[in-house]
Amino acid sequence: MFDHCLYFNTTALARLLEREWTSAFKPFGLTPSQAFMLRVVLEKPALLQSELAKELAIARPTATRTLDGLQKLALVERRHTETDGRELAIHPTAAAVELKTALNAASAVVTKRLKIALGPGHFDDTVSSVKHTRATLG
Repeated sequence: MFDHCLYFNTTALARLLEREWTSAFKPFGLTPSQAFMLRVVLEKPALLQSELAKELAIARPTATRTLDGLQKLALVERRHTETDGRELAIHPTAAAVELKTALNAASAVVTKRLKIALGPGHFDDTVSSVKHTRATLG
């Protein structure tokens, strides 16, 4: 019935992927949203919250809620910037830095499993196509 419906098929795919990533990040006590945000903070420390939201293609209130959760887990700190005392930059804590390698490895395991299931060419084409569609519609 919905074979040609972009919404139905992408939402169904998102639910499947959510289960994969939830399982991957459960040992860390993180949701997929928290884990992906933490990975960005670890790669790009001192981003402003607005920059972090843009990097993850999420709304600023969503970024705030996710950051609040990471801060409660003592994995990120919000620090005032030197240029503007009203701005807050996001920094990983030492505990977060200790998780970096394991988080990236857990992510790589899921990606490898999906590439094997789909075939590397189809995997790469799908990611590129979804990124292009998101950019075009966004």
